[in-house]
Amino acid sequence: MGKIIVGVDGSDGSREALRWAFAEATLRGAALEVVTVWQYPITASLPTFGAMTTPDDFEADARSTLLAILAEEGITAAAPIPVSTLVAEGNAARALLDAASDAELLVVGSRGHGGFTGVLVGSISQQCVHHATCPVVVVHPN
Repeated sequence: MGKIIVGVDGSDGSREALRWAFAEATLRGAALEVVTVWQYPITASLPTFGAMTTPDDFEADARSTLLAILAEEGITAAAPIPVSTLVAEGNAARALLDAASDAELLVVGSRGHGGFTGVLVGSISQQCVHHATCPVVVVHPN
């Protein structure tokens, strides 16, 4: 059984990618691994008033958001294929590429940043297309 990796960040594009990847994994009889990535913001380490947010808090928030997205999309433990999750810290493109190192397919959404904004911000989907060791599908939101 093969494995399909899909990146989810809550955007419309990533939700569409999740739906597409789930359908494709079901057709192929492949396992689906749903990946979300978080980064500890630099400002979180600056002195503030009140309680400090820890990396564990950010990871827990990312995990609960990912599980909520799966539930909203109707992807549950009763799915016809094995579905697993991965919550990673760091650069999103690097985490997706690492997760897909032994996958048969990587699926990512597109946020639609093109032109100058896309060049300045950088594109996770573009980095995945250029550096993945497996085929990559970029799904645009409807």
